[in-house]
Amino acid sequence: MYSIIVVPANCAGPADQIRLEPGETLAFGRNSAPPAAVAARRHLTIEHCGVSRTAGEITASVAFWTLSNHSARQTYVVENPEGAGEHIKIAPGRVEAPIPFEFSRVVLPAGGDLLNFDVWAPRHDYADRPADRSGGEATALAFPLDRTKRYFQVLAALCEPRLRGEPHAPLPTVDQVTERLRPVWPAAGRASVQWNIDYLAVKLRLKQPPESAASGPRLNGKKETLVALALRFDLVNQEQLDVLEKPTT
Repeated sequence: MYSIIVVPANCAGPADQIRLEPGETLAFGRNSAPPAAVAARRHLTIEHCGVSRTAGEITASVAFWTLSNHSARQTYVVENPEGAGEHIKIAPGRVEAPIPFEFSRVVLPAGGDLLNFDVWAPRHDYADRPADRSGGEATALAFPLDRTKRYFQVLAALCEPRLRGEPHAPLPTVDQVTERLRPVWPAAGRASVQWNIDYLAVKLRLKQPPESAASGPRLNGKKETLVALALRFDLVNQEQLDVLEKPTT
């Protein structure tokens, strides 16, 4: 089962994403094909003369990933797009720096340009309570959601009509969700809201990766499926609708 999803800058859809299982490595750089010594590894080509031929590597763990910077001079930056400027610097030559963000943007300086690609870690899990003092481990949630993230705001907006006492209300359209969230998320747009809906389908494991033999037909009625799952298992309740009134951090 994959744990990390790499989204190239020119990604046109799920088929262009690269999914890594724990322990798998993805090399990235200007080379269109990796050297024979690492031919067994997967590769992301970044076609820019300012990018090193073998710029670095990403290695997947279960709930996080590491980044190795093979450049001799350039520092890479990994940003948390939802972290109000939170970022990590990866110095030249740094090997296997752990990246803790659920959403990450890897920024590579290339001449006068800044190039980037995204990395998702959808298997971030959250315990429902701290481990007790007897030494027992906490129980992991079946549906790990971070209620400070924008994807949870999108899910809450989708569920809002039915949580407000209209159990058979039609679900809001993507445009209606966008307008609902704009007071607390001024930059919200149709594409960003749809991106979060697609991510929720991955996060809640409603959709298998395209290369999976068990992927089956395309997931239809995505919003309806998400809302049905969220309401059935109380992933969103009326008290949590207050996220629609508060900006994310």
